[in-house]
Amino acid sequence: MKLNGEVTTGLGKAAFFLSQDFYVNNFIKNCGFKPYPGTLNIIVPEEYLDQINEVKDSCENIIKPDEGFGAVKYIKAVLNDDVEGAIVFPAKTEHTENYLEFIAEKKLRDELNLEDGDIVSIEF
Repeated sequence: MKLNGEVTTGLGKAAFFLSQDFYVNNFIKNCGFKPYPGTLNIIVPEEYLDQINEVKDSCENIIKPDEGFGAVKYIKAVLNDDVEGAIVFPAKTEHTENYLEFIAEKKLRDELNLEDGDIVSIEF
């Protein structure tokens, strides 16, 4: 599946979670990279929500957390046909369902010179 979405500012909470060893170690083991402590937040058109929810619901890649943290489903993905990473689906989130959170090894806003409103493509 490939879709376009709009970069937007997140809530700023991912940095804390992506610095927890059990999450980091699982992403290194299962995705092959140490994630930058933060996500690139992307708003996707509502027309894709049924397909995205189907992917999320059938996803078997899950990180079971330490006590007090939520589980995270993830699926490997590619941003702009170039950047390998993953889309994460946290069990506990405050985002609406049309937000995707993309993780990668580097801070993508800096690496790709991205700003709110920029359009990116995601393939998973």
